Amino acid sequence: MTAYILRRILYLVPTFFGATFLAFLIIQLAPGDYLTQLELDPKVTPETIARLRSQFGLDRPVHEQYLLWMHNLLHLNLGYSFAYQAPVLDIVLPRVVNSMVIVVPSTLFLFLVAIPVGIYGALRQYSLGDRVISFLAYIGLAIPNFFLALIFMYLILQVYFRTGVMVFPVSGMTSSGFEQFDPWKKILDIAWHAVIPIIVVTTSDIAGFSRVMRGQMLEVLSQDYIRTARAKGLAERVVVYKHALRNAVIPFVANIGGILPGLISGAGLVEVVMAWPGITPLLLDSLQQQDLYMVAGFLTIGLILLMVGNLLSDLLLTWVDPRIRYE
Repeated sequence: MTAYILRRILYLVPTFFGATFLAFLIIQLAPGDYLTQLELDPKVTPETIARLRSQFGLDRPVHEQYLLWMHNLLHLNLGYSFAYQAPVLDIVLPRVVNSMVIVVPSTLFLFLVAIPVGIYGALRQYSLGDRVISFLAYIGLAIPNFFLALIFMYLILQVYFRTGVMVFPVSGMTSSGFEQFDPWKKILDIAWHAVIPIIVVTTSDIAGFSRVMRGQMLEVLSQDYIRTARAKGLAERVVVYKHALRNAVIPFVANIGGILPGLISGAGLVEVVMAWPGITPLLLDSLQQQDLYMVAGFLTIGLILLMVGNLLSDLLLTWVDPRIRYE
């Protein structure tokens, strides 16, 4: 197993350099750069633009910029943000923490709900409960997250206008006067603001995952070895949760590689709609301002986590599925 892990890590090295260079090249293909916007400002002289372009290395060929960026990256320096005038890592880390306040509970909630719901639907196929769950799942799949967030905001505001009670906040991550709160009240305040974003992000994922789990369980339960296990007189609980479930969760284990980058990629447009200061608004702002090293930093962190996640996923697959060998 040690040789397998070392071999996989060695394979990741060329993948990392190839993917980062390709990402760096694609970012450079966009016309202009961050300093191009300053050229439109009559208060900024051409000499200043030229000095800044030389200072940030933007006057060099793409491959030299990449090598310079990679040299800094190997020293744990993701570069300098043009827009925020600060190291990229200092800007990104607080936003990653903010996004994880939503994404981590959503991921845990997703697996705790989707897998039992999928198993229930498979064991009671076409029952009233299965039909109700299927109906709700299709609704969850049909409504985009950002639109569901808008629906929740509308309903909360309607309750507020009619009763004067704000059940949950409709935007932001903290209340006014947050800095004066004691630590325990700060945690409760952030949790209160995170309730609706967590529900919105989890809803559509539960709908999709539960349908996949239901389909996998139905397929596994129809296999010959399951019929053999039942014919031998094994308890239904043993047949379902020991023999069938282990094979049915293989697609979930195979997708674990995407969980780690998902943890820092944020909650997508939900963060934008609900003014949550997470990763997605910062990334969109960086793309708009052509903040080269900020975008490259995002891509690099996501790439590293994706590669680590895929390695963990492969190792777990060898444990779950005995047909897979390290060789």
